[in-house]
Amino acid sequence: MERRTFGEDGEDLVFVLGWGNKLFHENVRWLVDELVDAGYLVHAFRIPTTITDFRSEYVEPVAEFVRELDGYRLLTHSTGGLIGAYLDGATRRVYLSPFWGFPEGPEEPLYDLLAKLPVSAELLPAGTADREALGELATDRQLETGADAAAPTWIRECLDAQRNLPPIDDDAVVFCSLRDSVVSTRAIGERVPADRVVLYDGGHELFSSSSRDRHLPTLLAALADGAAAVREG
Repeated sequence: MERRTFGEDGEDLVFVLGWGNKLFHENVRWLVDELVDAGYLVHAFRIPTTITDFRSEYVEPVAEFVRELDGYRLLTHSTGGLIGAYLDGATRRVYLSPFWGFPEGPEEPLYDLLAKLPVSAELLPAGTADREALGELATDRQLETGADAAAPTWIRECLDAQRNLPPIDDDAVVFCSLRDSVVSTRAIGERVPADRVVLYDGGHELFSSSSRDRHLPTLLAALADGAAAVREG
């Protein structure tokens, strides 16, 4: 797992990226730069795309880091939101399109079958290297260097983490699009009430959506003040 810190000082903000996101992706860096400009010291984590153990390879590297912080705010995207739900100690939690369930559709019954394969090679097409799925602003480099094939072991570990997902913090805020074809919006609705969900127009990635500038103030307010900022706004 790769970690980089952006900014000179400020409040600690831990940003756990999604599956396939890279720290050099232009739209990821756009959001990181906005967070730094807002006064945060941003600790960004790029996660591996293939794992065989969710807790040791996904949760523990981040948990070990945050245990050394006096306090921190948590921002996550997609699979980062599945990891983030297992972290302790955050004073504020904002989830962007959290991967709390696989997307609904005809492929849904296949996930349990695929998870039984003892294979850690990325060989199952995921359909995520697609501008329509991710967002209108997704760049060619982002599409070329992101992830678009999943390993059966990764599916197995994510399914298990989703089934054992801890309760979501009462002050957490979720941003998502009803057009998201990468994660389950139903799973989001089952865990977070509507008054703590901010809907945006676009695909899976808010930071790759053409509506991102409109929602940035709300995102920053949620990081600063939690659910109260969304309810009042």
